Amino acid sequence: MGNVKTDKERDRLKEEEITREGNPACPEGEAGLQMLRRMNGTHYDVSGWAMDMMDLDKDLSVLDIGCGGGLTLERIAGRVPGGKFAGLDISEVSVKETGLRNKDLVDQGRLEVVQGSVESLPYKDASFDRIITVESFYFWPDPASNLKEVCRVLKKGGRFFLVADIYDNGRLSQEALANIKRYKLFNPTREEFESLLEQAGFSEVTIHTKEGTDWICAEGKA
Repeated sequence: MGNVKTDKERDRLKEEEITREGNPACPEGEAGLQMLRRMNGTHYDVSGWAMDMMDLDKDLSVLDIGCGGGLTLERIAGRVPGGKFAGLDISEVSVKETGLRNKDLVDQGRLEVVQGSVESLPYKDASFDRIITVESFYFWPDPASNLKEVCRVLKKGGRFFLVADIYDNGRLSQEALANIKRYKLFNPTREEFESLLEQAGFSEVTIHTKEGTDWICAEGKA
């Protein structure tokens, strides 16, 4: 039993090292690439939970802000066979990985992946039917202002989904609290999420949580 515990601890420490070197706020280098590929797995369930709320249809236009390793876009495209897609990430490593993972969509002209910041989205007003961000809001530089920018590029009647696997609910684990401090994560309460989206200009705001988890999905309608 001692060896099993030692092996688990060694794996945990290795993952922590990769995360530190990879830079969660802006993945970089080989460690960043490893981290992105791992996150495709660790974010799979929470992103799938949010996708089930999105009412995805065959010809929607969808933007993924902080597209990371590209799996969320791949899964959404599987549900939107005639859609057009955009992925944006501040990380050059993420942009490259998302493009490679979704090469067929890029080659078909259905997906454009660009390096950029949520501070100034490189899209015209009212460009998208759906916008999603998964596990990236923690790092947004000016959340209140950035959410207004998201609202700007959402079509009238369109819907935005802000997805996170932790929020300030008073019951987070010590490990989660340590990571919030270590990586300086912005981690609002449910009420603060609601207020932020309302103040950004979304006409309807709904906060979803999942029983038995610390997951949250803040949904805003334009």
